[in-house]
Amino acid sequence: MTHELTLPDMTCGHCVKSVTQAALRVDPAARVATDLGNHRVVIDSEKAPREAFEAALAAEGYPTAR
Repeated sequence: MTHELTLPDMTCGHCVKSVTQAALRVDPAARVATDLGNHRVVIDSEKAPREAFEAALAAEGYPTAR
């Protein structure tokens, strides 16, 4: 399942690294692609639901925009 999330607070390379690591803690086998310019992350995971990624990213300081 592919999850596309908008993260307004993802603004730099360090943010990208933190977002990627948080997503991989939820599902180590996930594929994570970030688009820093558009503040987006696309997570492809067969294991975890969107809500699990949203919670992990929010805990890391990157809440999703609705």
